[in-house]
Amino acid sequence: MYKRILRPLLFLFDPESIHHFIVFSLRILLYLPLVRSLVRRIYTVDDPLLKQELFGLSFSNPVGLAAGFDKNASFINEMSCFGFSFIEIGTVTPRSQSGNPRPRLFRLPADKALINRMGINNDGAEKVVQRLRRSSPPLIIGGNIGKNTLTPDDQAMDDYVKVFMILYPHVDYIAVNVSCPNVGDISRLQDKDFLKSVFAELKSIDSQFGGNKPIFVKVAPEFSFGQIDDFIDLVRETGITGIIATNTRKERSNLISDTDLVDQIGMGGLSGNPLKDRSTEVIRYICEKTGNTIPVIGVGGIMSPEDALEKLDAGARLLQLYTGFVYEGPCIVKRINKAILRRSKEVRQST
Repeated sequence: MYKRILRPLLFLFDPESIHHFIVFSLRILLYLPLVRSLVRRIYTVDDPLLKQELFGLSFSNPVGLAAGFDKNASFINEMSCFGFSFIEIGTVTPRSQSGNPRPRLFRLPADKALINRMGINNDGAEKVVQRLRRSSPPLIIGGNIGKNTLTPDDQAMDDYVKVFMILYPHVDYIAVNVSCPNVGDISRLQDKDFLKSVFAELKSIDSQFGGNKPIFVKVAPEFSFGQIDDFIDLVRETGITGIIATNTRKERSNLISDTDLVDQIGMGGLSGNPLKDRSTEVIRYICEKTGNTIPVIGVGGIMSPEDALEKLDAGARLLQLYTGFVYEGPCIVKRINKAILRRSKEVRQST
């Protein structure tokens, strides 16, 4: 019903506006306990075979909601009803920022893709924490952090440290965003020496708090294998937990959509189906290069259960959805978990 009736209707409207409308509608609808319980029952797959214990956290299944969908922790409780085992909020910056001018979110239906140049719009760390304090979702919460756009690169460390310390007590893991393609030049943030100093400082703060908060770095699909090797070395040298692969991409090759339309949209990060193969390639490279010793969260182009299984086969421990959720609807979480469950049962029966 979603793809045949609801999606064509929703796609008649501006993507960002309809996103806010849907969230507002869900908040009203799911305010009723009976409705919330019914929706959770419809979309949740609960089975011990899906459960995982990873980096000190208990995941009820491998499927999470990627950063960018709920930037401000505004509707964690509502999204928890759709079968996710974890939600990554953000990107959150120390101070609030409005992001880029609208329009800044675009659909490419022919490619099952989105282009966004949101510009890391968010309410700032303090307001996000206020919402986290009021929420009590039955799932794991990750906090994706970044620097404010107007913060000079030579002061970026201060931003990462500040937002890290504010979010630290209120989230289950931290993801450091140094690969967002729609906030200008970020080459300085990807310098190995700079990142090494940032993660060393974050790990030092982590140890002061008790030293048990998983910390991930999010990499870009455009990174060469040599650059990915640098990130692998970074993880090993600093002792952070793992890698999220991958972010959105700047590059526009191999699209079905009309070239004039793509050119008219302009800059921004591309997500969805065109990202699928490269994301899986990066995941596989990291896992093979490290002998699966560095945990990888796979994200990018997961539009079907088959795409999800492909990323798990490449070595991803967990998965994240964003564009697939937009194009396929909430049922995709359940379909993926059922496919993983079937695979798990088949493996158990064959052994």
